[in-house]
Amino acid sequence: MSSDSDFMREALREAELAALADEVPVGAVAVKDGVIVSRAHNLVEARHSVSAHAEFEVLRALERELGDWRMTGYTLYVTKEPCLMCTGMLINARFSRIVFGQRDPAGGGCGGAADLPGLPGVLWRPEITGGVLEEACSQIMKSFFSRVRARGKNKGSVQ
Repeated sequence: MSSDSDFMREALREAELAALADEVPVGAVAVKDGVIVSRAHNLVEARHSVSAHAEFEVLRALERELGDWRMTGYTLYVTKEPCLMCTGMLINARFSRIVFGQRDPAGGGCGGAADLPGLPGVLWRPEITGGVLEEACSQIMKSFFSRVRARGKNKGSVQ
């Protein structure tokens, strides 16, 4: 496994786990030297925490394991363009690269609603690659929210 598509498929597996747990289906994996070193999915509902996005969960695990907050040399693969909060965190953590699937023109921080890495004065500029397996990443989100809307009408479970 070494391509952006291969690693995004792993992030999609995490997004599927999130959907099964009734979380917004966003998954992420961190890669260093061609090896997945951390993986996570959204846990906002389970943790009752606005910061429990997949990107934060990956970073927290890496920080615990490495005893450091600097992620130079790491690539983060995430199924949806990181929001402004997560993009800021990834920049501050010094990820070398951010690769995402689904674009988010309404809330994305890597060129969607804003381009945080491109702002003047930003001290760290990760390489950004968007649209990797975009259709698959978009489809899992569409399916999830379709079930959520149907559940709202029927008051049944998402699953």
